[in-house]
Amino acid sequence: MKVKCYIQGIAAITPQHTFEGDIFAQPLESCSSNLLSVREPDYKAYIPANSLRRMSRMLKMGLTTAIKCLQDSGLGAPGAIVTGTGKGSLQDTERFLKDIRQYNERALNPTPFIQSTYNAVNGMIAVQQQCTTYNNTFVHRGFSFEHALLDSMLLLQEGTPHTLTGAFDEMTEEHCYIKSRIGMWKTEKVNSAQLYEHPSPGTIAGEGAVFFALSARATAQSYARIAGLQLFYKPQPGFLAAALPAFLQQQGLSPRDIDLVLTGRNADSNYAHFYQQLEAPLPGACQLPFKHLCGEYETAGAFATWLAAHILKAQQAPRQWFPMVPAFPERVERILLYNHFFGEQHVLMLLERAGAHGG
Repeated sequence: MKVKCYIQGIAAITPQHTFEGDIFAQPLESCSSNLLSVREPDYKAYIPANSLRRMSRMLKMGLTTAIKCLQDSGLGAPGAIVTGTGKGSLQDTERFLKDIRQYNERALNPTPFIQSTYNAVNGMIAVQQQCTTYNNTFVHRGFSFEHALLDSMLLLQEGTPHTLTGAFDEMTEEHCYIKSRIGMWKTEKVNSAQLYEHPSPGTIAGEGAVFFALSARATAQSYARIAGLQLFYKPQPGFLAAALPAFLQQQGLSPRDIDLVLTGRNADSNYAHFYQQLEAPLPGACQLPFKHLCGEYETAGAFATWLAAHILKAQQAPRQWFPMVPAFPERVERILLYNHFFGEQHVLMLLERAGAHGG
């Protein structure tokens, strides 16, 4: 899909220090538990204390990130709220299931059930912003964020002035254990900072909440332009050899026009062959893996998009986050993002510096 969509504001709560301050001065945070948990900010600065007591962790993360994003954009109430999530609020879901067992399906507290629904975050944002316009949540596994992004692009093309588009997922210890039983995570404990030095079956779990304020036109504040997006569901193992050049050709580009590649490489040897396919069509391109920063989860692509937007606007990368990369390009005009979720949902996204190339 060839589009012009501009990122006007961003905010993120992730395992790194991404919510406040200059990310280019923040240290690399790591863990050795195979679960990268987010660094939560002081929610009281964004949500009244009496409301905080009744909100789950996922609701706090999503609402606070959305408020911060809108403040960063300066656009006011959004024309539409569109999000993606792979699991929604796991904490509330687990709490409700435990209550069913504990109370034998009698006298249950309805709050965990209400807050466990996938669109609970969207509803909370709409109430807080008094937004009665379009509101939608996509729950499509590894395509959840990308489908929210596609929907937002269509809305912008139809005349919506701007959208609040985001993604959120959390990981609980119980859910992490369940997924470990089917081989999603590594059996050995790995320090996330040395993730790529341990290629073996499985990877490390993660979570995060990321929001973007999107518009159809660029401004002086724009972070970046999302110039292309293509999704592939369960493609053949060698599909990138033909799909990547075709994707670039649709944008009127060649491989030499790509300055930086963000990859979802995660040291999972079961699917490493997909990322190895990038070497041939993009020889010599600087590649930055990002999963050691956020872990693996359905909407990790939103974190990569957030990171790419920062790099394009600042014209530099947070080098302390990428000790495995010896050299960075001096100037970054275009970033190619390639990510997949356990070999099923694959994404190619092109981001460009706002204001460049006729934008």
